[in-house]
Amino acid sequence: MEHYIVVDLEMCNVISNEAKKAFPYSSEIIQIGAVLLDENLDIASEFSEFVKPKFGQLTKIIKRLTGITEQDLADALPIEEVLTHFLDWMPEGDVIAISWSMTDKFQFKKELELKNIEYGERFQKILETWVDCQPQFTEKMHMENKNYSLKEALVATDIWSEGRLHNGLVDAKNTALLYAKMQREEELVLNPYYKYAHEEHEDDHLTFSLSDALEKALKDKEERERKAKERAEKGENSGTNPGKAFKKKKKKKK
Repeated sequence: MEHYIVVDLEMCNVISNEAKKAFPYSSEIIQIGAVLLDENLDIASEFSEFVKPKFGQLTKIIKRLTGITEQDLADALPIEEVLTHFLDWMPEGDVIAISWSMTDKFQFKKELELKNIEYGERFQKILETWVDCQPQFTEKMHMENKNYSLKEALVATDIWSEGRLHNGLVDAKNTALLYAKMQREEELVLNPYYKYAHEEHEDDHLTFSLSDALEKALKDKEERERKAKERAEKGENSGTNPGKAFKKKKKKKK
């Protein structure tokens, strides 16, 4: 039986010349986050563990981006021990790993090789069968020349994240939600604001930015929740088309 796990790594930077000589790679793993999907593509189990870097540095930018601190890594174990925990967490049988882009697969492969860590046939097979779901999303969006970030894909598909982005476990959960949505929907149901931009694109360029879509979507979500609460109190049932309202507003600006 095949099992599917969704994986996300967080990394720090290898900066010093001395460290680069010993470890000639730009990044080093500091967190492994993953979720196990059941047969319905729902999240059945979670894995998250920090990893103590040997060569990399936890810079201000990485701390600000991930929320990971020196205290988080103080008692963390080295990658070879965390990898053992990760493999022990996985169910028996064949495991297919899924991620957003192939960056995490390449990071695992390169880091383990440079550190001379033997990871066995099972993990080797996982690396060989690794699935990148980013191209599938691009295909479903019919935007061949656009490279979507995970954040943009979540906004586009109206998936609202709980937790901090760029945390390994949070990003793994979000990727799992997005992957499940792609399998369940032949045509993706999009955020209404993003949908209007997507329908009016020319040469794979959207008519407004991600920040515009996110800002409008957040405001619309709050407004819909407020109106839904009011209708529930009054026993009414009415609504508006937020995408159409946004479209009119954009024309007015011109």
